[in-house]
Amino acid sequence: MPEKIRFTPQLIDSHCLIDVRTPLEFEEDHIPGAINVPLLTNEERVEIGIMHKNVGPVQARKRGLEMTCPRFYDMVSRIISVADGRPVVVYCWRGGMRSNSVALLLEICGTPAMQLVGGYKSYRKHVMDFFEKCDFAGPLIVIHGMTGTGKTEFIKQLDTSKWSPIDLEGLACHRGSAFGSLGMQQDFSQKWFESLLWDAFRRMPPDRPIVLEGESRRIGRYFLPGNLYSRMSEGCRAWAYASLETRVKRLTAEYAKPEYKTGMLLALERIRKKLGGIHHMQLQELIETWDVEGIAQGLIESYYDKTYYSTRDWTAEIDLELEDYVRAEAELLHFWNSRNADARQDIQAADTL
Repeated sequence: MPEKIRFTPQLIDSHCLIDVRTPLEFEEDHIPGAINVPLLTNEERVEIGIMHKNVGPVQARKRGLEMTCPRFYDMVSRIISVADGRPVVVYCWRGGMRSNSVALLLEICGTPAMQLVGGYKSYRKHVMDFFEKCDFAGPLIVIHGMTGTGKTEFIKQLDTSKWSPIDLEGLACHRGSAFGSLGMQQDFSQKWFESLLWDAFRRMPPDRPIVLEGESRRIGRYFLPGNLYSRMSEGCRAWAYASLETRVKRLTAEYAKPEYKTGMLLALERIRKKLGGIHHMQLQELIETWDVEGIAQGLIESYYDKTYYSTRDWTAEIDLELEDYVRAEAELLHFWNSRNADARQDIQAADTL
């Protein structure tokens, strides 16, 4: 019988994870890095499920064997090829017959294989527990600021030898604003967003702060999982700012694509009530004439600065000018080192009492 193994994040880097669930199950969510070698097609799984319920497990298993036998050789060959010498771990929905059958088949053909205890469900529980505890490898620095200040680009260009940046908007495929979906598609599941985010956090080394952008609980149609939002509100908060001219220039560079025009008009319609009739009409005209700088400035003055962060019940630990990203990073590093030095002195002073 195949050896059984429990899920740990280290398996992703050390083993070849084979997901034998259907393509639809795999598409909804899977262990990052896993390879889908389905035992059953989407339609076959539905048929087997109905037969199991209406006729019984024995007949359902016989039908499953009839369906899958012709593809055993191709499955084994593919798994051996993609494993490329790495130890193989096979998983299905909950560590049942599908993964056991494929792992046993590999063993019979001379390739050692392990079966993941609890299957995908054990991995999913690990992810959910991770975001409930939010016990991250390093402290959090959360960059807040008005739209167009360049927060996302600043985070993305940070020196990864000093910081652990996480691009929340990049992972969510949404910029987190009324026009945030332009040129991006949120065409995957909430569960897969959580897997992507978990995988980003698990890769973070323990010796440097994690830097991410301040977001609401929802980015487009995805929600920040577990207690992440609360944990971010407890982290070190930085307030990023830039001149109106710089913000207009950055928004123009990001959105000045003619293929965005229709999407802009649709997004504008969704915020019509918040804008008011006059501002809506003015912005609509700017979009129709494709005055992108005018659109950017109009949205900043008529919508973004009146809607986002209109009230703040917290004070930032550092105000960070983002006119120059390199200078801003140096300023943030100086602040962080000074802050930690002060904390160490406080601890030493307390120890002497």
